[in-house]
Amino acid sequence: MTSGTATPSTGVLIVDDDELIRVGLRAILDAQPDLRVLGEAADGAEVPPLVARLRPQVVLMDVRMPGIDGIQATRRLLATSADPPRVLVVTTFANDEYVYEALRAGASGFLLKRARPAEVVEAVRVVARGESLLFPAAIRRLAGAYGGRGADRLASARLTDREAEVLRLMTTGLSNPEIATHLVVGVETVKTHVGNVLAKLGVRDRTQAVIAAYESGFVTPSG
Repeated sequence: MTSGTATPSTGVLIVDDDELIRVGLRAILDAQPDLRVLGEAADGAEVPPLVARLRPQVVLMDVRMPGIDGIQATRRLLATSADPPRVLVVTTFANDEYVYEALRAGASGFLLKRARPAEVVEAVRVVARGESLLFPAAIRRLAGAYGGRGADRLASARLTDREAEVLRLMTTGLSNPEIATHLVVGVETVKTHVGNVLAKLGVRDRTQAVIAAYESGFVTPSG
């Protein structure tokens, strides 16, 4: 008889009104030793109670659903849960106003429904680690098409020059190690700066910080 430590699994909730999509995502995720689908929902209204009962780490959220869509469901989830899971929006089209609004509402990233199984798995693992699934070019296009000038959170955030520099590099999609290399500093120093940026902006992850940077005009879609 062998013994060992079980691989910790990441719990996932799948929310999509298309049963075929739910079945496909479940098959992809349940085939991984470190991922486990805890439940499914066909409407955004089901999300808060299911999250409270199942406690998933990640919610795969269809952005367009009848009834309560992915944007409303994301807002409700983040408003009602003391420790909300990460939300990964699943969409048919990348250049979609719904996607941008879902990111503004608090989603950590988005995933195309035509993504390959390996891409789906990696996306779930990335957001489960507390990282953001950033596609800089796509977010730049979305911000240019749908981003209105919102409240200038940067003006009141009082970022230091170095924190502002780190935020600007974050908008390009660089990871902490890449930012560290660019600035010729240690990774832990970058982590501290990133944490300060998130705290000062009052956001929970890098995606929200990037959205705030565009909304405030700190960076522009044109470059």
